[in-house]
Amino acid sequence: MLSNEQHHIKSPTRLERICVQKGLKMTDQRRVISRVLSESTDHPDVEQVYRRAAEIDPKISIATVYRTMRLFEEANVIERLDFGDGRARFEENRDEHHHHMIDLQSGEVIEFQSLDIEALKEKIARELGYELIGHRLELYGIPVNRPTKPRSGA
Repeated sequence: MLSNEQHHIKSPTRLERICVQKGLKMTDQRRVISRVLSESTDHPDVEQVYRRAAEIDPKISIATVYRTMRLFEEANVIERLDFGDGRARFEENRDEHHHHMIDLQSGEVIEFQSLDIEALKEKIARELGYELIGHRLELYGIPVNRPTKPRSGA
């Protein structure tokens, strides 16, 4: 019988399944990187992905992480995000549409959905004579009536 840890390693992540469906060869190191990305609740940059992957597989190199991230991005299984902090961040490309609120004091990224925003963007596109194909919305703010937290890494 497999332990929880062994079972977890053997079970393909959502991202890994998508990569296989798209015909990508999944090496052990790519599996580790896909697991790191699938389990991320934040929006890690390549360095963070590398550190997390190296905890699982110390033999993994930063070059492998960079190559794999580029491969995953080109295959459209992850999305590159730019939150204005000089670092490319990444998240799984998911079916459900969402937006981001970036806390400028802490650097926290909060995902949200809004039917009102979805309706408004369609209305604007229609009024301008366009069919909306896609969009990205990132809101930047500072907390109101909350104690401020220092931005990590500052």
